[in-house]
Amino acid sequence: MTEIFGVPMQVLLGQLLLGLVNGSFYAVLSLGLAVIFGLLNIINFAHGALYMMGAFIAWMGLQYFGLSYWVMLFVAPVIVGLVGILIERLLLRHLYNLDHLYGLLLTFGLTLLIEGLFRSFYGVSGQPYATPKLLQGGINLGFMFLPIYRAWVVAASVVVCLATWFIIEKTRLGALLRAATENPKLVEAFGVNVPVLISLTFGFGVALAGFAGVLAAPVLQLSPLMGSNLIIVVFAVVVIGGMGSIMGSIVTGLGLGVIEGLTKVFWPPAANTVVFMIMVIVLLLRPSGLFGKET
Repeated sequence: MTEIFGVPMQVLLGQLLLGLVNGSFYAVLSLGLAVIFGLLNIINFAHGALYMMGAFIAWMGLQYFGLSYWVMLFVAPVIVGLVGILIERLLLRHLYNLDHLYGLLLTFGLTLLIEGLFRSFYGVSGQPYATPKLLQGGINLGFMFLPIYRAWVVAASVVVCLATWFIIEKTRLGALLRAATENPKLVEAFGVNVPVLISLTFGFGVALAGFAGVLAAPVLQLSPLMGSNLIIVVFAVVVIGGMGSIMGSIVTGLGLGVIEGLTKVFWPPAANTVVFMIMVIVLLLRPSGLFGKET
């Protein structure tokens, strides 16, 4: 068996795949944060709790209503997005003219509230979610065994991330969203309902978290704390990529997932901290992030 630095090729490729899967979750979650911060200037600390909510909604759809994974892959993000719209219209709208810290504290409180609500109903033990039949099993590539579901997670995440980037950066709707955040009075003069546009933008950002939650459901044990275990790393990804940078979140999320996977092979004790080491280095050399704009 071929080895690289004393590590069997099969083990190395397996960790690369695992890193890509984790990186896919990082990319989709950080993309949602980047959309919300880049367009609305809101630091949404409740993003991890909404990711967990998406996973549990998919689980509840199957357990209580017999709805398949494919149905919930679309339904759960819509429900999470509607919850996000309610949060924006009822709570966050009153904080736009205040310091970012107020929005951070509010969403942190919402995180505790949402996690506590799910913990009171489902406890802290994990809930299993079966892999859909169409994506069960794997493919023998000769040099490694590729689980079909994990390949699907990577492919679906990349497609959603690139589609989001294209909509925001290359379409008239994206230009309208950016204009509405920079000069809302001017956009309103053209007959656009800016408050509704802002609510839909926030809803879309958190719907991405719900989508990531559904993707994660068959991979992870569903737990009310699954979001809080991930959100700190995702915030680090956003900082490294550049706050508000759409492409920065995508590239950095996937890249850091791979780096984390390789670290588990070559330097296991640093696997849980390598992302934060990179964040410190990036902040020292380029405080705006790798893809962020200098201010």
